[in-house]
Amino acid sequence: MVKKILSIKTKYGVFECVFEPEKDMGGFTAEARTVPGAVSWGRTIAEARRMIAEAVEGAIEASAIVNAERKGVIQIIKNHGRSSFAPVA
Repeated sequence: MVKKILSIKTKYGVFECVFEPEKDMGGFTAEARTVPGAVSWGRTIAEARRMIAEAVEGAIEASAIVNAERKGVIQIIKNHGRSSFAPVA
């Protein structure tokens, strides 16, 4: 199989993702090029589809949290190696 482009449905919409065979580990890499940081891998195309959908959602959610912190809407609290966030009063 060569590079394949598939539309992947997520809770934030549909994204075109690029799937390519992974030569070293086997399986398939997946990338949503319009979502920074959304890259994944799966043993099969079906697994890679599930994993890239999760990666897209995670990247979008992480971006929203970072943007909210920059705007002063929330504060990220780091405690003993764990992070949480709370509204800014």
